[in-house]
This record gives sequence, C-alpha cells and structure tokens, in this order.
Amino acid sequence: MKNRHFLLVIFCLLSIRGPLTSTSAGTGIPPNGLILSTEDYSIFEDSSTPIVPVMKPTNAGTLQRCDYNACREKQTPCEVLSTSLGCLCPGFTLHNQRPEPPSLSSVSWNGSAVVVWWCAPNSYVTSYVVTVEGGEKQTLRANQRRTALSQIDHKAEVCVVAVNDAGDSARSCMEYQPSSNSLLLTVGLIGGTLGLLLLILLAVLLCRRRRQKKEEARHV
Repeated sequence: MKNRHFLLVIFCLLSIRGPLTSTSAGTGIPPNGLILSTEDYSIFEDSSTPIVPVMKPTNAGTLQRCDYNACREKQTPCEVLSTSLGCLCPGFTLHNQRPEPPSLSSVSWNGSAVVVWWCAPNSYVTSYVVTVEGGEKQTLRANQRRTALSQIDHKAEVCVVAVNDAGDSARSCMEYQPSSNSLLLTVGLIGGTLGLLLLILLAVLLCRRRRQKKEEARHV
C-alpha cells in the first residue's frame, strides 16, 4: 500500500515536470503564454538614478493679467510685460494692420490750457496725432496719453488718431465748447483793462497835482 502511494507521488511529479521542461527548453517561451521582455528589467538595474516627473504647464486660466492700463501715461508696452513676466495681455492687432481708434476721454480747460486725454487702443501704435478743427495739429509719442492745446476761443471738434506703419486709425473726436473758458477770458480782459485805466488816471492826477504845487510856489 505504501509503495502504491510512493509511485503515485513520483508519477505526479514527473507529469508536472515534463511539460515545464519541454516547453521552456524547446521554444524558450514561459508557460501559460507569458512573454517576459528583457527591456522591462532595465528599470530595476540602476536603482540609484531617480525618476524625475515631467511638469506639465498649468492651466492658462491661472495666469494673471499684465499690470497695464491703456489710459496710463509713459508705461511699459503690454507686449513687453507679457514677454518678460509671462502675464496676459488683451488681444492686440498686429503691426501690419491699421490700429483701432483710441478712446478720447476728455477735452477740458484746466485754467491755463485746453487738455486732451485719451486711452490707447488694443493695437500696435507708433504715434498719435491730435487735431483741432480748423487749427492746431500735434504729433505725439506712442506712450503719451494727454497733451495741452493752445487757446481755443471758439466751438471746435478735437480729434485723436492712432498711427502705425500700416496707416492711420479712424478718428476719435469730441466737441469742445469754450463757454467757461471764454467767460474767464472776458472777465480777465475787462479786469486788466480797468486796472490799466485806473493806473493811467492816477498818473494823470499825480502830474496835475505836481504842476499845481509848482504854480503855487511861483506865486508865493
């Protein structure tokens, strides 16, 4: 009975060992169709080399807008800020396209001159041209946002145009009405004239007074 069990164990071992030996030796393919690639072991050969993760760019929505105000004077152009700081600019037209018109914000009298303020368009600009209807014309640098005009004593249209190599933009205009300006000018002229007449009158009175004293002195 023991011999039968022993023979049964030997037969089982031989039946198991036989297929494994013949499969691996004859074809070089492991059992159960499992294929092992030698390239997979390269990951474990040098464990001293760290695996560096690849950083993907962050979502564009997390980027901040550039500190650029289209109405601020003498500031760094937005495209320069974007290149150096990686911030976002509003959509700009290219240098080979005519610029969009600037936004004329105010034309007002400040007590000594007519001041014109405007905001830059979202375009490539090389200069600005400010014109007064039937009168003055000024060409200004691209980083300027205001200018002072000479005396405008009549109702006139004031316009600003953006310029680049491709041409001029449409005009951005505002009508200037010198109501308060003319009033101040009229009051100033009247006051100055009255003051001048008063000085002349005082000078005449002093001269007469001196003559009278001289004549009185002669008679005495």
